[in-house]
Amino acid sequence: MTTFKDRLESDLHTAMKARDELVTSTLRMAIAAVRTEEVSGKAARALTDDEVLTVLKRETKKRREAATAFADAGRAEQAERERAEENILTAYLPVQLSDDELAALVTTALTGLDVTGKSAIGPAMKAANAAVAGRAEGGRVAAEVRRQLSI
Repeated sequence: MTTFKDRLESDLHTAMKARDELVTSTLRMAIAAVRTEEVSGKAARALTDDEVLTVLKRETKKRREAATAFADAGRAEQAERERAEENILTAYLPVQLSDDELAALVTTALTGLDVTGKSAIGPAMKAANAAVAGRAEGGRVAAEVRRQLSI
């Protein structure tokens, strides 16, 4: 059984053979981020597929934020490159929930909880994040929880 990291490395070799500079550099960056995460801490360790996925989500978010910053600064070419890298990394992530699916999952998660007012945001977020299980960004989940709690 191949791991997620093996898939990244295999795709890197394929991109190198195809001389696809964008995919090659993006996958090299992603693999470097995974390796950095593996050696962080007190002892080196191999990451699980879920941990590799977390690293890729973080790198994807960095690309999205960088693209926004470049676009705001009037640097359209760099912003476009960051968006292209984000799209390459997004292909490795699970499909994100639609707004309707997210709303339904949050509603289900909040059912049965005594959640009223701002003090309930913590337990509500915990329940919602457990239900969503990484298939939506935290900001979207938080916005939906606040909307349903009418905060």
